[in-house]
Amino acid sequence: MHPTLCTCGSRLPFSDCCQPLLRGECEASSAERLMRSRYTAYSLGDFAYVLRTWHASTCPPNLVDALNQENVKTQWLGLNILDSQAGKSTEEAYVTFFARYRDEQSPSWIYETSRFVRENNRWYYIDGIHRIPGRNETCPCGSQKKFKKCCAH
Repeated sequence: MHPTLCTCGSRLPFSDCCQPLLRGECEASSAERLMRSRYTAYSLGDFAYVLRTWHASTCPPNLVDALNQENVKTQWLGLNILDSQAGKSTEEAYVTFFARYRDEQSPSWIYETSRFVRENNRWYYIDGIHRIPGRNETCPCGSQKKFKKCCAH
């Protein structure tokens, strides 16, 4: 029997990748690892983890309730990490990602550069800048097609 691969796209078994983070057995070693584990938490409906990893200074009130309502019919389809880099200090980092999902309406996506901070050796999500790919750019999903012929519709 083959182990189940993690939904974060790492191609590692879930038990060796995001599961220990979601269970609180260890902390994310980088902002990118935290981003991957947060995607996995969204895909599994583990909104308590999303709350634990969102910095208190920017976390929306009633986050878990809102996510439970929004995520009822959401199916997460894939994560593509496009860039991960340090910020102005070693305590700040940015991760650009493209996540695909399907809800009741249709397929959709999130394209964002997320900002993370590290406090007391723990990474936290702060906020993100949403991005929109150009129609003639290569699609950020990783297909190598133009965006207009891939995820734009």
